[in-house]
Amino acid sequence: MDLCQAQSGLPLGFAKNSIADDSISLQIDTSFRCSSNPVRPVPLQFFEEKDDGAPRLENGKHKDHNNEDEEIRILGRSMCVKRQRDPKPVSNPCKLLCSEPSFDQRRAAVRSWGNQPLEEADPELNEIMNKEKQRQFLGIELIASENFVCRAAMEALGSHLTNKYSEGMPGARYYTGNHFIDQIETLCHERALTAFNLDSEKWGVNVQPYSCTSANFAVYTGLLLPGDRIMGLDPPSGGHMSHGWYMPGGKKVSAASIFFESFPYKLNPQTGYIDYDKLEEKALDYRPKILICGGSSYPREWDYARFRQIADRCGAVLMCDMAQISGLVAAKECSSPFEYCDIVTSTTHKSLRGPRGGIIFYRRGAKSRKQGMCLGNSGDCSGQYDFEEKINFAVFPSLQGGPHNNHIAALAITLKQVATPEYKAYMQQVKKNAQALASALLRRKCKLVTGGTDNHLLLWDLTTLGLTGKCYEKVCEMCHITLNKTAIFGENGAISPGGVRIGTPAMTSRGCLESDFETMADFLYRAAQITSAVQRDHGKLQKEFLKGLQNNKDIIDLRNRVEAFAAQFAMPGFDD
Repeated sequence: MDLCQAQSGLPLGFAKNSIADDSISLQIDTSFRCSSNPVRPVPLQFFEEKDDGAPRLENGKHKDHNNEDEEIRILGRSMCVKRQRDPKPVSNPCKLLCSEPSFDQRRAAVRSWGNQPLEEADPELNEIMNKEKQRQFLGIELIASENFVCRAAMEALGSHLTNKYSEGMPGARYYTGNHFIDQIETLCHERALTAFNLDSEKWGVNVQPYSCTSANFAVYTGLLLPGDRIMGLDPPSGGHMSHGWYMPGGKKVSAASIFFESFPYKLNPQTGYIDYDKLEEKALDYRPKILICGGSSYPREWDYARFRQIADRCGAVLMCDMAQISGLVAAKECSSPFEYCDIVTSTTHKSLRGPRGGIIFYRRGAKSRKQGMCLGNSGDCSGQYDFEEKINFAVFPSLQGGPHNNHIAALAITLKQVATPEYKAYMQQVKKNAQALASALLRRKCKLVTGGTDNHLLLWDLTTLGLTGKCYEKVCEMCHITLNKTAIFGENGAISPGGVRIGTPAMTSRGCLESDFETMADFLYRAAQITSAVQRDHGKLQKEFLKGLQNNKDIIDLRNRVEAFAAQFAMPGFDD
């Protein structure tokens, strides 16, 4: 092989000499010395060739070192022209020492993280959860929408049922493997009807909604077309935003107002009660397709018979949202909407004392009264209610995916308890405690909307004390008392954020009686005095007001009293 014809830019020529050992020698080609364009010599670095034991290739075939080798020589010395490369670094030196884990080792690794308790798997989150647990134990819970679920329901919520995907209804699931899930949901249906003393031939139920807001929107979606009209209680009057709500500037707050047209009815500003005469007048003018009774902050009974008359006159379906009072309804401690309404929705976690979710009851079978209108695209005006298929289809697949089976199981547990005499006694105590708290506040010259309560909640109008609900709520929170600010419908028709809503179910669940709520009334009034003092010294603006709460000795003293009081009462579902 003749390598004498070097490239034009190289100062060296190569030649293979026939020598005894068939080696290759590298010789200097002097013809480049006289070139018109001399090229600056580039030094080469040579290394001694080392035998690494690897076979060599010759004409595409391996050649062993034991055979004749081709050798490169410069000035008689055997050389390697190419620079020897350093060994490739290993990114994970352990791979050189450790073998691939076995099948059993890989299986054990997956099982190990899958079986870690929370305190080991996520210590950071576990610490936060323990703090929340301590907050609940040492605080006074007076938010009317909250309650403490029982241990059995808590166990169901944290069970293996959360693993199963169950889109569809019992007997008609998208996925297989739902035989036992079907049994659980069917049992929940039966218990729901039993808890409210309903005939399965006349009423059906859907227990899959994730909340009452979801349940309400499913009803609208199933029975209405976009732009159809609904009518519910004005939120400043105690209604709920899921019944439709526009801000004073016209902004649509809830999806009910975005996709449908909503128009509210209101309270009588002098009495705080619903003005049924004006309600009827508005309904006959507005002609809603769904008329909604029930609210979020209304402390009095609802006249369902009057609502039925109005609905029939304006041709509306009558729907009740009994989210706040469903426990009282089940225990027959307040009037029932089922005698008069076509559809009834509810949350499951408030006075009902169950897991967080929603539920829809709907009439089925032959119509028992004149229905004033036909709903849906079908225009079905037959003698049969057609709510079932429309509402179930709206829940799934229109609005939701798979139901939360752990919630449905916990709800089934709750509904079994609701049908017992013990639950009725519990709800009776809830009402007694609400009345005791109302009386205690009235004795302290506090103003309550409507002057009292017929159910589990009351509305305290703070404007007579010169306070705002937002400031008072914050002081209470710092003293470990939780309640929520609420708007008060003023006598001049203006909305004033000067009230708080107070409920008794949660502390009744901890075993508190009338005398205990007398003590709580004292705490609440003391918090009002502290709020007034801080507002006087720092003003009502939130930033300045909050500064006055820092290291406030009165707040620290009240907090200590509240914690000492609350610690006397056990928490349902908590370890001793």
